[in-house]
Amino acid sequence: MKYKRLTKEQFEALHQEFANFLASQSIDKKEWDEIKASKPDVAEQELDVFSDLIWEGVLTNAKFLEHFSKNHVFLFHCQEEFIQSIVLKSLDASVDFLTKEGLQWLSDNMFTETVEIHVGKKDYESERNSAIFDLITQGAILSDGQLYMQIHQIITR
Repeated sequence: MKYKRLTKEQFEALHQEFANFLASQSIDKKEWDEIKASKPDVAEQELDVFSDLIWEGVLTNAKFLEHFSKNHVFLFHCQEEFIQSIVLKSLDASVDFLTKEGLQWLSDNMFTETVEIHVGKKDYESERNSAIFDLITQGAILSDGQLYMQIHQIITR
């Protein structure tokens, strides 16, 4: 596998897409049930191929990622050849960005000496989608980019 297998919940949510995937290979429900029963290794391979197809589509369309930790907020804008980042760091160790209060503190103190803001740009070391997948496996989530764009507009004025 190139990425990782979808969870049971993800497969359930993508039930119709998976059925279409099997149909594209001329596998109907009866045949799929037979494959699962008599050739579990083939069934596993089909699940892996479908998972990789879904991940590839999601990653190809990914434009923004966010990763929140106790004292840092990492915002990423995924371009074709490189990734741009904005990192917000609290210099007050008591602040926790994983709480509602911590996010309110960040909003109130964004442009004070208690918050460091770092902007960066980095070429992908590996293939774009693999690099984005690595960030997701480290805890980043897909985003609409609203927070990134708001902060980017403020700091580039």
